[in-house]
Amino acid sequence: MEMNKQRQQAPEQNMAVHPPNIKETAPEVSQDELDEILKKVDRESTFRKLAGFDYWLVFWIAVAFSCFHVYTGIFGMLPAQMQRSVHLSFAFALVFLLYPMTNKKVLNKLRWYNYLFAAFAVYIGVYLTLNYTRIMQAGGDYSRMDYIVGFFGVLLTLEAARRVVGLPLVVIAGTFLLYSYFGPYFPGFLAHRGYSIQRIVSHMYFTTEGILGIPLGVSATFIFLFILFGAFLEKTGVGRLFIDISDAIAGWASGGPAKVAVITSALEGTVSGSSVANTVGSGSFTIPMMKKLGYRPEFAGAVEAAASTGGQIMPPIMGAAAFLMAEFTNTPYIEIAKAAVVPALLYFLGIFIEVHFEAKRSGLKGLNRDQLPKFFQVFKERGHLFVPLLAIIYVLVEGYTPTFAALVGLGLSIVAGLIHKATRMSFWDLITAMQAGARAALGVAIACATAGIIVGVVTLTGIGLKLGNGIVEMAGGNLFFTLFFTMITSLILGMGVPTTANYVITSTIAAPALVMLGVPLVAAHLFVFYFGIVADITPPVALAAYAGSGIARSDPFWTGVTATKLAIGAFIIPYIFVYNPGMVLIGTTTFGLIHNVITACGGMFGVGIAMIGFCLTNMKWWERIWFAAAGLLLIDPGAITDLIGLGMLALGFLNQWRLLRKASSAI
Repeated sequence: MEMNKQRQQAPEQNMAVHPPNIKETAPEVSQDELDEILKKVDRESTFRKLAGFDYWLVFWIAVAFSCFHVYTGIFGMLPAQMQRSVHLSFAFALVFLLYPMTNKKVLNKLRWYNYLFAAFAVYIGVYLTLNYTRIMQAGGDYSRMDYIVGFFGVLLTLEAARRVVGLPLVVIAGTFLLYSYFGPYFPGFLAHRGYSIQRIVSHMYFTTEGILGIPLGVSATFIFLFILFGAFLEKTGVGRLFIDISDAIAGWASGGPAKVAVITSALEGTVSGSSVANTVGSGSFTIPMMKKLGYRPEFAGAVEAAASTGGQIMPPIMGAAAFLMAEFTNTPYIEIAKAAVVPALLYFLGIFIEVHFEAKRSGLKGLNRDQLPKFFQVFKERGHLFVPLLAIIYVLVEGYTPTFAALVGLGLSIVAGLIHKATRMSFWDLITAMQAGARAALGVAIACATAGIIVGVVTLTGIGLKLGNGIVEMAGGNLFFTLFFTMITSLILGMGVPTTANYVITSTIAAPALVMLGVPLVAAHLFVFYFGIVADITPPVALAAYAGSGIARSDPFWTGVTATKLAIGAFIIPYIFVYNPGMVLIGTTTFGLIHNVITACGGMFGVGIAMIGFCLTNMKWWERIWFAAAGLLLIDPGAITDLIGLGMLALGFLNQWRLLRKASSAI
């Protein structure tokens, strides 16, 4: 969240390329309003606003958190359980100092018992590190004290999740824990022999199968450093750079501000993988611009929400869950990023097309060119800020680890910032960026720790395989229905669970069902990843859409409905790359990939104008169905479907042209 606030409060010198009247064109929402919006839709924004000693204590703990990760990233990680234990301890300290037990009355000061509780949590978190050798040599023969600490470790993890992530994830994790204990009382294939509290506690807290498992391990290595990289890059003013570049590229076109929102959110997705943070960060600027131009408030909020949600599928950095996917599938991260390129481009192309034709239908023009920054001027002054991002791509492509790539990005963000005075970071800027990065990593760290409980129960009881078989059986062995049930599961989980935890749950339960039916491993995981993400804009609980509606002052539900229409590609593309893995670079040739991309782009064109109901003139209901069918046929790779889709698209355009000429002659 701190990264988001930095983006909203970009230094004045970074806005020098804007003419004075650009602010008149797009009055930004006040910081107080943004804070209130975030509090309503984002649990991470309900922290205490501390001052004095309390503030500086939390500040330096956060800086120490970042220093620990930079040090271990450079000089080598500690043994897995120690690295994760220290990571969890820092997260516990900050969560229990920053986040109150209840949001009904948030006291912006700490009491003696807050310090005591945080100290207790830190001791529980670091207990394994302090007793590492003894516990490793115990071979499962743990002491009574070990079990007591493990029990409190599980409880504190759930309480931290309740405070910083929200109750739904706690309920899901708690249900899994109860299932592991009451296994014999469950019906049918869900039944198992049950496990004692001691066995559950030790499995959850002293092995790498539970809380200290893969999700927290990824958070304690790759994810934290990439979040810290984003905080460093934001300090240089990259958020304003993205907006200025987008303004220069598309601000003058029909519906320019909405296209600016799409491009900006795609760029910001390379730095921040948070749907809500992206929506509020760039939306505080783009949504008022869209409304000023004439877009309906619901549409303006929906554009920003849909585009910002796509940031989590936008390489090279994507969202935190993408790093987990690399670990779960044992696939190099760069391969995950490469597989996501084509689907991500199609997603943003679909939104861009709908924005364009909505502008054409409503007769909305772009901004005057003299109100917009000049592309080459912006690039000349601040284009060097793209160097760290390009370097990360290069390092990953060369086969280095994500940890090394993040460290290279960190170093180059500092060096690149030195080139111009406007982007230069002082030593204190570096310190505050380290604090901001640590604060921004809390939600991910706690979500990963809690998701580890779910993974632990799955490995302990074998419920993952059972549920996978159950899904396949319920679908009658039919791949389409299995995909459909998996989609519904991901969307329901996404209503109250962060994308990271959502992915962990669905990848351990639903993805195996897809693999059973012959879906390639990466395609199966990308499928559940996609639907976990679009839950952020799918009613009735659409957090990114609600954040956009708060800025646009629109109806939240209809903003969510409109965002779902705009993001229709995200509901179609996953089905396509499951049936044709060539879309995610699995078993395809260069020619085949180019062919698939071209026809898919044409298909997104047909689907996009069908959603808006306008091409050259307004469409009747049957025309919208016609164009949607043509688009779907083109997206579905295959020579016959492509020919039929292309023919239908051509006939649809001819009919639109005829209706336009008829309307013109009548005038």
